[in-house]
Amino acid sequence: MSDSSADTSYVPTTVDESHAHYRPKDGHGSGNITKLALGAVGVVFGDIGTSPLYAFRETFVGPHPLAIDELHVLGVVSLIFWSMTLVVSIQYVTILMRADNKGQGGSLALVALISGAIRKSGYGSLVVLLGVFATSLFYGDSMITPAVSVLSAVEGLTVVQADLAPFVLPIALVLLVALFVVQKSGTAKIGAFFAPVMVVYFTTLAVLGIYHLVQMPEVLVALNPWYAIQFFLTDKMLGFLALGSVVLAVTGAEALYSDMSHFGRGPMRLSWFGFVMPCLLINYFGQAAMILGLDDAQAAVAMENPFFNLAPESLRLPLVILATAATFIASQAVISGAFSITHQAMQLGFIPRLSTRHTSEHEAGQIYIPFINWALMTGVIVLVLVFENSSNLASAYGIAVTGAMLIDTCLMGVLVIVLWRWKLWLAIPVLVLFFVVDGAYFAANAAKVPDGGWFPLLIGGVAFTLLTTWNKGRHLMRQRMTEAALPLNVFAKSAHGSAARVPGTAIFMASTNMGVPSALLHNIKHNKVLHERVVVLTVEVQDAPYVERDERFTVVDLGQGFYRMTLRYGFMEETDIPAALAHAPMCGAPFEMMKTSFFLSRQTLVASERPGMAIWREKLFAWMMRNAASAMEFFRLPTNRVVELGSQLEI
Repeated sequence: MSDSSADTSYVPTTVDESHAHYRPKDGHGSGNITKLALGAVGVVFGDIGTSPLYAFRETFVGPHPLAIDELHVLGVVSLIFWSMTLVVSIQYVTILMRADNKGQGGSLALVALISGAIRKSGYGSLVVLLGVFATSLFYGDSMITPAVSVLSAVEGLTVVQADLAPFVLPIALVLLVALFVVQKSGTAKIGAFFAPVMVVYFTTLAVLGIYHLVQMPEVLVALNPWYAIQFFLTDKMLGFLALGSVVLAVTGAEALYSDMSHFGRGPMRLSWFGFVMPCLLINYFGQAAMILGLDDAQAAVAMENPFFNLAPESLRLPLVILATAATFIASQAVISGAFSITHQAMQLGFIPRLSTRHTSEHEAGQIYIPFINWALMTGVIVLVLVFENSSNLASAYGIAVTGAMLIDTCLMGVLVIVLWRWKLWLAIPVLVLFFVVDGAYFAANAAKVPDGGWFPLLIGGVAFTLLTTWNKGRHLMRQRMTEAALPLNVFAKSAHGSAARVPGTAIFMASTNMGVPSALLHNIKHNKVLHERVVVLTVEVQDAPYVERDERFTVVDLGQGFYRMTLRYGFMEETDIPAALAHAPMCGAPFEMMKTSFFLSRQTLVASERPGMAIWREKLFAWMMRNAASAMEFFRLPTNRVVELGSQLEI
């Protein structure tokens, strides 16, 4: 593994250097805000948009069932309305979407944004760990979302015809496997169909809801928060536990923030407030109106699948097909999100480099990571086979989502006080409100850990261990290599007269700007030659998603044909070194790839008793290094111009 492999990772962009400076459009002041808003409906809102398939049902038939009566129906739909208003509309869409890191959103982007301001304080490392844990929980969410969404849609077949129940599981498994198999083709081609399908889907939600609301408009009294309060006052413990299912209505809120870079906050806010939120709320209130319009026996039957019972019997099969298509799109968005967040984590140094493929020549965000894809597919298949139905899966769903929301609230607290410098009289009440709301959701879901909530926590714990081990191991490896580092300027003077110079350029990759890379030392020790031009190249990934062209390079001429170059990337950019060198400042002459050799240091790690990490973590780090993707692919180096020189290193 190369010295520099610990610093950078593979990213989605094309070879064209202009893509390295891509900025997401915000849609302001241009005529395309409506087009962007429409695109956001197709890509961003699938997760939260498929929640009506199971969220309302789970509050009544989940692990802690409620009586199907007016008090509880109005109380639950009131809770859904106010949860959507407080958590999605205010916390995420209104407040957190203002916290963009050069257009990027999500936990890691937020951590990168605020870490600079608190790095010197004692809380800097804690904030980073919180962001990493939120990222870890996302992987559990990425497995559960496709499983519960597709299963809940296919289960609609039992509403069409009860005899189809034995076929639900096989059909769902086939669809899910197909979903992951097609990932290698990318979403560029099928993405054009996302928006129209989701617009039809959300419109259908509203039409079905309106049909039942017209028959019982009095259900709209639940807009009054008193009905939610009355529910809690009457059934204190059941009301608290019901939050564990109510929160399913706002799953996907974090994804709205993470996907902000694709469309900009303006178009996404327009989509949410102008179309998606009204359609969702109309459907939830429509489900409540339908249930209250039935007698007790009919309501009990309809509550087994209230979403599909909204439609007349003749339209239920088309509704199942439409809902299945919507869950496919929702799952696609989550899987793509897993690829994107993995890429960010690689660039920020928390994940070893993984083989990454571009699936579009034009879209910077279209990538495919085979390891993540197949790992997610394995997890999804295990989930479906173990939990068997969407109701059981819903018990496992909420803990990852609410955990990430609570962490985002913690990060938001640092953001508004340290970065935005809100007045305390404003910041404290706002933060207390969201800590109470998100904390209550998390506590209610904690009660579901024995019923399946352990799964995302297990996945999150494993991911957190891997991410922190890699980050700590990289730090220790750099530290050990720096201990015996020889200053490059001293080496350049002494080596000039002690080795033969040969034509061409040699680029030696280095993990830091300090010392001589081991590949250079081994080359002169064993080969006793130096190229006419020797460039020691360090790749640095910044806390910002993109780096401007004039900040890309720093070059120091050390004399005697030696240069030290620093090449900077943002954490959303591709580390394409040959493409960057084509635009590099002259180090004596332009770089010609056919006359340039790249030297990489491959370190073989040896676990030791030296202070740093536990032995088992050192062995885990060494295993991760051995299984990391090729440095040549990582840096996009021409394979016939690379020389690797190995050595052992104790950590």
